[in-house]
Amino acid sequence: MLTKLLIAGPEVVGLSGAHFLRVDASSLTALTEQAFADVSHLLRTGHLEQLRAILDDPEASQNDRFVALELIKNAVIAAEREFPSCQDTGTAIVTGKKGQNLLVNGPMRAAIEEGIRTTWASRALRYSQMAPLTMYEEKNTGTNLPAQIDIEAVEGEALDLIFMAKGGGSANKTFLYQETRRLLEPDRLLAFFDEKIRTLGTTACPPYHLAIVIGGLSAEQCLKTVKLASARALDDLPGDGDITGRPFRDRGLEAQILDLTRKMGMGAQFGGKYFCHDVRVIRLPRHGGSLPVGMGVSCSADRQIKARIDREGIWLEALERDPARFLPQVQTAPEAVRIDLNQPMTAICAALSKLAVSTPVLLSGTMIVARDLVHAELGRMMAAGQPLPGYMTDHPIYYAGPAKTPAGHASGSFGPTTAARMDPYVPELQGRGASRVMIAKGNRAASVVQSCKAHGGFYLGSVGGAAASLGRDVIRKVEQIDFPQFGMEAVFRIEVQDFPAFVIIDDKGGDFFARPQ
Repeated sequence: MLTKLLIAGPEVVGLSGAHFLRVDASSLTALTEQAFADVSHLLRTGHLEQLRAILDDPEASQNDRFVALELIKNAVIAAEREFPSCQDTGTAIVTGKKGQNLLVNGPMRAAIEEGIRTTWASRALRYSQMAPLTMYEEKNTGTNLPAQIDIEAVEGEALDLIFMAKGGGSANKTFLYQETRRLLEPDRLLAFFDEKIRTLGTTACPPYHLAIVIGGLSAEQCLKTVKLASARALDDLPGDGDITGRPFRDRGLEAQILDLTRKMGMGAQFGGKYFCHDVRVIRLPRHGGSLPVGMGVSCSADRQIKARIDREGIWLEALERDPARFLPQVQTAPEAVRIDLNQPMTAICAALSKLAVSTPVLLSGTMIVARDLVHAELGRMMAAGQPLPGYMTDHPIYYAGPAKTPAGHASGSFGPTTAARMDPYVPELQGRGASRVMIAKGNRAASVVQSCKAHGGFYLGSVGGAAASLGRDVIRKVEQIDFPQFGMEAVFRIEVQDFPAFVIIDDKGGDFFARPQ
């Protein structure tokens, strides 16, 4: 549902005997600012209804229900509009269609960019865009610009837009496969998706809204359609094709693939039924010698919002402002083992060694935060024969990067990042006594499992998508201690109280994601 905004709308003007709508660029800036402010803190009602349905489903696993409850609680905190729903507040993407009879009084792209710049500067959001200075050197732009802005020219006098904030973890789960006509057989197609969907893993914070596109006049068209379908922007497509080559949704195949995902056992991050909320399958026309197939997701930070400018005014999709109504009256959590992090690393590892894979834990004490850029520096230090910083051996390592801290709080949104990006560093680090306990999200390579077994290490999985909850209620203190030039990727020392996680990889070769589900 779209609601009308109190922003100066367009006026009808006559030019060369024709009538046009003219809107001031400042109104487009205000619309952009409002859209990205809303989408950083609020979710669609339908998405929250799907999370609540997991809690009410007797077939959902205990871990499914735990994750769903944490995500709803996170939405409640984010809706207070201090903490964004995810610490990765994303790349700003604006896509849409502009009628040729709608005129923007001023530079349209600059107006949209100004709205993005203002939103990220005025709220507790994170700057994520890296400017290449050379082929090998980069620096954060400090504005969250540039943005991806793709607006198509169409007939009419309206402007329809979709604003998306796309985090890196979710964006990284977009894939293109160049296939052949041979794939277009029912059994072969389902077997193909059974294989490919499993490669998504859990690093992008399921349950997912999964989008699949079969066909396309180019690879670019295929992947653009994936993005729109993941945002449920193509739900009104017809259910069958015709000789004109019109795109359509195959709702029967959607149901088959959704059923397939629910039998995989990966669940909502830690095993179960709810790897996906839903599936969209779009069929496009294609060149006879080419069959692009695209796949992508919208994650638990399901951030997109529609807008429209027409003769009646300026409109913005109404997102859910009261997510607390989706909380159950009685909230239960799996019984967790408490782990004191303010003790020697040998004692922490000894306590974890007593626990089976999949055991929930509550962590309290000191963690060190270090992710991509820091690990690259550590790799260079090891290659040069230099000693590692003591914090890498003395404390558990949390792979994360915070959003800005709201006034009056100890931390901003501060959820886990994708663990797999640090996998290449783990064997050498653990061989030097570092990174023995790691905390992040998603599955890891076999080399990490082998290294943990060889060096007495552990990997603990945190709930992806619950960054606001961790930032407000769990992280008590944040102190930057090394590599300040890396900004949000610097090394931080944090103090946590009852940080929830699960044992994913243990010191005996156990791996939650490798065991039969």
